[in-house]
Amino acid sequence: NLLITICGRGGSKGIVKKNIYPINNKPLIHYSIHHAQEYAKKIGGADIELSTDSQEIADTAAKANLHTEYMRPAELGSDSAGKIDTIQDVMMYAEKKNNKHYDYVLDLDITSPLRTMEDLEKGFELLENDPNARNLFSVSFPKHNPYFDIVEPGDDGYFHLVKKPETQINARQEGPRAFEINASFYFYRRAFFDDEPLHIIGNTLVYETPHMCFEVDEILELELLDFLISADKLDFDFQ
Repeated sequence: NLLITICGRGGSKGIVKKNIYPINNKPLIHYSIHHAQEYAKKIGGADIELSTDSQEIADTAAKANLHTEYMRPAELGSDSAGKIDTIQDVMMYAEKKNNKHYDYVLDLDITSPLRTMEDLEKGFELLENDPNARNLFSVSFPKHNPYFDIVEPGDDGYFHLVKKPETQINARQEGPRAFEINASFYFYRRAFFDDEPLHIIGNTLVYETPHMCFEVDEILELELLDFLISADKLDFDFQ
């Protein structure tokens, strides 16, 4: 009993109309909609809901056969609005509309589409097999390690490593395991949303993506994503 959410607001300040930016002649949102539809088919059915405050995004999604009557409340459309609150609101809408109580929620991030069905299957299996886990999100091995080459200012006016290793390390690979969230997908048990306040960390699991995966924040990253897909440079099949 799964709900898949796809969240995209229209007021992106960094890249105008980022969520519908053309990538290999398809709007960026198309890829996450396709993954949602394919995953739902693969597991024998799931409900899919779009959360947006933009009619243009809603119309674009409809062309990919994802129709919605839900429109995100204004207070969840600002820069300061939390993603979890946004997911919770559309989940409550879907439960009321479909007259059901979901067991799990899967959120697919529009701006980090480099995922596969195998990623989703293995990620869900990790969460399902650990009854104490509340949620799981996808991560990548980072280019930097807080035990080796990420620093922060100290009270003494100088800069220090974010995390102090127990013994000296000479390469980021030697440090304790640390990952960066790549934002591609998030699984939640439904009970996660009953906690107040909502915190993404707490009895949390991660799924390490075994291939390239990154979140688009800048126009050059959109252009890179377009090149990788249109020129068939990816070493895995995500479509």
